[in-house]
Amino acid sequence: MTIFDQLVSRTIMHVPGPMVSVFARKYIAGEVLEDALELTRRFNAENIMTTIDVLGEFITNRNEALYFKDQSLRVLQEIESSGLRANLSIKPTQMGLQLDYDFARVNIEELVAYAQTIGNFIRIDMEDVQCTDLTLKLYRQLRQKYPDHVGTVLQAYLRRTAGDIEDLADGPLNIRLCKGIYREPRALAFKHPEVINMNFSHCLDRLLARGAYVGIATHDSRLVYEAMRLIERYGLPPDKYEFQMLLGVDEEMRRIIVDQGHRLRVYVPFGRSWLPYARRRLKENPDIARHGLKQILGLQETQRR
Repeated sequence: MTIFDQLVSRTIMHVPGPMVSVFARKYIAGEVLEDALELTRRFNAENIMTTIDVLGEFITNRNEALYFKDQSLRVLQEIESSGLRANLSIKPTQMGLQLDYDFARVNIEELVAYAQTIGNFIRIDMEDVQCTDLTLKLYRQLRQKYPDHVGTVLQAYLRRTAGDIEDLADGPLNIRLCKGIYREPRALAFKHPEVINMNFSHCLDRLLARGAYVGIATHDSRLVYEAMRLIERYGLPPDKYEFQMLLGVDEEMRRIIVDQGHRLRVYVPFGRSWLPYARRRLKENPDIARHGLKQILGLQETQRR
């Protein structure tokens, strides 16, 4: 990462929202559900599935949690009525996890129970480390009643993740494996990119060896290659795993994966609470932030001939 990229990565969290929106639009479907549904229709036509997410997290009162639960329920209803190949991602703090565990569990179980009735699926997303233990507790409880309709996320940059896989291996496993983007202390998280990649591969191997259905969430071509190598080694048919990518990131890699016969799902977020999500995405990808900030500042890239 260049010095300019480091500067952009640090300053993006303080850039005013209207400026961020100029170059964050590619990561977000829009502000209303129909935006996400329309995008899903387009992806489905390209043989790509989606997971739809109502943006918003770390809510501060129960009414907000109930609002997001109702919005999430509507997502499931619209997916069903439209016949779309899509599921739903939710954040535990959006459902009240930091207010009251049992309150959040009831909210999330209502969504998972409904997903079961329509043959759909809920991904319980993973947030920062203060939420990890409670999120895994939620998953453990819900998978007992709804084993085919709920999954969660593990983050390869956390030092604990390989151990979490072993702890969860006493039941069915449906895991989205990603690198992780929250800023965590070194005692809890690997910091070197190559070490994170190595742990991603190690954790993916462990999950597949234990019969997990894995959403392989990466845009890193090295990890895509490693995943395909492991898929071949374990002799997995395409319905036993999927690749997952973020909206607006590496469309060419997306097409390569699909053209090679693998299942692919794109994360499609929408909602008015888009700014924190957009800032995290841009901080994670300083190259895009760099080009966007240069646009805002009126600087021109030198054309390469």
